Amino acid sequence: AVIEEVAPGFRDTILARHAMDPLALERYDENYVGGDIGGGRVDVRQLLFRPVMRPDPYATPAPNVFLCSSSTPPGGGVHGMCGYHAAQSVLRNVFERDAREGARAAFRA
Repeated sequence: AVIEEVAPGFRDTILARHAMDPLALERYDENYVGGDIGGGRVDVRQLLFRPVMRPDPYATPAPNVFLCSSSTPPGGGVHGMCGYHAAQSVLRNVFERDAREGARAAFRA
């Protein structure tokens, strides 16, 4: 109902809806233990070094292959930030650019 206030007619664009309970999620993907879509329990070591212990946990040894999920920092509780950080990694490693400089320039304009 709230989205209809800012985007009238949005509800009419939804063709279907599918919901799963925690057990169905676990059956769908065994990584969702107990239905946890956040990558499971995070202890201090995992918080700092998840999924691997290296300065850029988003880059992989395979060229142009990067990780982005709730299993990468900062974890599942901060939705969207793992994608932001993975994109930063791509810009640095593939395009040799610092995206922060582009953002600063855009705000100065």
